[in-house]
Amino acid sequence: MKILCLGHATYDVTLPLDEYPVENTKNRVQERIECGGGPASTAAYLLGSWGADVHFAGIVGNDFYGHKIKEEFESVNVNTKYLELRDNHSTTSSFVLANRQNGSRTTFAYKPKKVEMSKFELDFNPDVILIDGQEYEMSKNLLTKYPNALTIIDAGRDTNEVIELCKMVKWVACSKEFAEKVTGMEIIYDNNETIKNVYSKLKEIFKNEVVVTLEDKGCLYNFEIIKSIKLKSIDSTGAGDIFHGALTYYLANGYDPKYALQLANYAGAISVSRIGTRNSIPTKEEMEAVYNEFK
Repeated sequence: MKILCLGHATYDVTLPLDEYPVENTKNRVQERIECGGGPASTAAYLLGSWGADVHFAGIVGNDFYGHKIKEEFESVNVNTKYLELRDNHSTTSSFVLANRQNGSRTTFAYKPKKVEMSKFELDFNPDVILIDGQEYEMSKNLLTKYPNALTIIDAGRDTNEVIELCKMVKWVACSKEFAEKVTGMEIIYDNNETIKNVYSKLKEIFKNEVVVTLEDKGCLYNFEIIKSIKLKSIDSTGAGDIFHGALTYYLANGYDPKYALQLANYAGAISVSRIGTRNSIPTKEEMEAVYNEFK
């Protein structure tokens, strides 16, 4: 089972705080967490750490952060053959203020002007392809070339390009914000009619499997909200990316979709109880223990 994750890679520096800082003050922190981030890249890291045969394709700079990302991937056996380290290009970097009191995060992202990675040909046939919409042309080419693959998009931005890619995959896993913007309707949790209307419209537009992530509420699939577990949130950074990585893992391994989504919910919930992105990914053993406790 070979998996390709294609999309955005960044480097995150997270500063945990006990409260949000007041403007124009100096603040000292005792902790700093650094690791790679980005939707498809965090999913690839999770898949590698869980033992999957996974490749990551994306672009970073041939700089300090780019090499750190490459080293991090290789530490969990993610194949980096298609990770492009480009000269004269700065790796995207994010600086995150994580408020431990309420779990909120404030992110400042440095992202160079849009640069597309160079075209490439795979030397294998992927069984699974996970994209995040960042590399539009390469994503479209691969989805067209490998129609029999299990294809999933982590849809967070309601751009025309992402919406077009959503129509090409077998699974659309989108955020509540994305769902509301694309449909022009609001999801109100205590109003089942709004949930039905939004989900029906998404199915009409995309004509494939659709799941809508609802943060601590869980996710919406086949008109049903699949609930998550309640853990104290101290940093939500990367929770959605971890959800998508876990969902990809379980779908790729033949799990029933509802069961796969339940486990993906748990993975995201565990991650928000920890500081940072990739270091908040639960192990497979933790996942099994949590499922047995809450099932």
